[in-house]
Amino acid sequence: MAENPGAHGQAGATTPISASLSETASTDDSLNARVKTPRKRPWAWIVIAAIAAVAIIIGIVAIVNRPASQPAGPRDSITIGLKLAPTNLDIRNQSGSALDQILIGNVYEGLVARDENNQVVPALAASWKESADGLTYTFHLNEGMTFSNGDELNADDVVWSIQELVDKQYHDADSLANFESITAVDPYTVELRLTKPNSNLLWTLAGRCGLVFDKDAEYDAKTEAIGSGPYLVTDFRANDSITLKANPDYWGDHAAKTQTVVIRYFTDDNAAVNALASGDVQVLAPVSENLAGQFADDTEHYTVQAGDGTDKYVLAFNGAGEHTSDSRIRQAIRYAIDHEELIASRGGADAPLGGPIPSLDPGYEDLTDLYPHDVDKALALMEEAGYGPDNPLTLRLEYANTYGTDLGDQLRSQLAEIGIDLKVDVVEFSTWLQDVYTNKDYDLSLVDHNESHDFYQWADPEYYYNYDNPEVQELYAQALAATDDADRDELLRRAARIVSEDAPADWLFNYRITTAWANGVEGFPVNLNQTQLPLWNLSYEG
Repeated sequence: MAENPGAHGQAGATTPISASLSETASTDDSLNARVKTPRKRPWAWIVIAAIAAVAIIIGIVAIVNRPASQPAGPRDSITIGLKLAPTNLDIRNQSGSALDQILIGNVYEGLVARDENNQVVPALAASWKESADGLTYTFHLNEGMTFSNGDELNADDVVWSIQELVDKQYHDADSLANFESITAVDPYTVELRLTKPNSNLLWTLAGRCGLVFDKDAEYDAKTEAIGSGPYLVTDFRANDSITLKANPDYWGDHAAKTQTVVIRYFTDDNAAVNALASGDVQVLAPVSENLAGQFADDTEHYTVQAGDGTDKYVLAFNGAGEHTSDSRIRQAIRYAIDHEELIASRGGADAPLGGPIPSLDPGYEDLTDLYPHDVDKALALMEEAGYGPDNPLTLRLEYANTYGTDLGDQLRSQLAEIGIDLKVDVVEFSTWLQDVYTNKDYDLSLVDHNESHDFYQWADPEYYYNYDNPEVQELYAQALAATDDADRDELLRRAARIVSEDAPADWLFNYRITTAWANGVEGFPVNLNQTQLPLWNLSYEG
């Protein structure tokens, strides 16, 4: 296949925010408190007094509306408010998307990267070539690359980093499926060989598996970072903040536009939204859609936008359950759920999702028409299975308390219409892991499956869904072995449609992250910003 830089040659808080100064302080009231009834005086003095009063008004208005910190113009520092904080910086050993979010593309770089549409793009490798049999990938590196400590970055560092990943089984190493070997052909060429084709390889290398580290550097990876990216970590405070400074010797085209980026982590939604309202932070991601209204309404000062992601709120039905093994019960539940109502109750930002593949993943197809909201169809299926409002079926929904109680309450109400008495059990996440994920002891379960490219779950009969369809498994195996993106995508589409038709779950919605920022901020990623957050293009004209 011809050389190409594309894959396979194709390329909640509840209390209100404090009002801003301009909303709480009235200029007129302030002046009225100072003005006294004038005594008669010569006309000239009256004119002078009037001019003085106007000057005072203008001056106070200017003070009230003036930026608190510095005059208008490009800022050299931006503060971002995020939610999930890393406990340390060791991205090779520590799990959690908070590390991917802040380190990949900013401090550490990989052979390839992902763009805002979740597509593979060049990074340390300027281009690559895949052999016709899909077993050999040849990466051509950029020349003149360096790490932040001045060390040269070349093919030896690439080979060492990926071999160390495999040998020491660093985090996500198991994602590098069918790996056989990696070698340096010359200082700027790397060859990676597979035992069998893996159509996910390039996408996998755009994550932790493809990160390249300095094999000669000595540093404490838990508190320090030496990478090749546009930013340096200059201060790290676990569970609190990270300060990034522009790398003055960055080798590539993505040099940082802003000298200092401070990341602050907020566990409390009130504190987060107040920080944005007060100007302590200029960007907040995520912000609940229900809380974002105060910013969305103030278009003079803020911008609010929802971005696409790969989070899927999956309401799983136990395929081996006493009642949920009956396809009629599963289908009835899907028809009974009013997805628009669920989405509206959360503020309206989320997107309908009728199947297991979200819009930013390969093989996506809009499958929402397979099970539209239709209570009559649901009642008919329930009656066929021997149940209804006069003879209810009791089912148990177990999910982790991290998702709150609202969704469970809504589902209980909606399913009651068709004769399902839903018992909702909201538990600690550790309890869910034991009961549902490990023991598979459940009827229904709710989880936000946020990983991209995770269709493998539906091709694994041992997964907690207890879903076993040999045709789906075969289609997924063929998709993995595909050496052409179009072929892969078509195979995944066929498999996903079968899964959705079988109704082993209902996909309540595709969770979309809402981001709010002060006007003047440019270049902040909106899509996928909870898993990857390249900041080199970020700027703020205050």
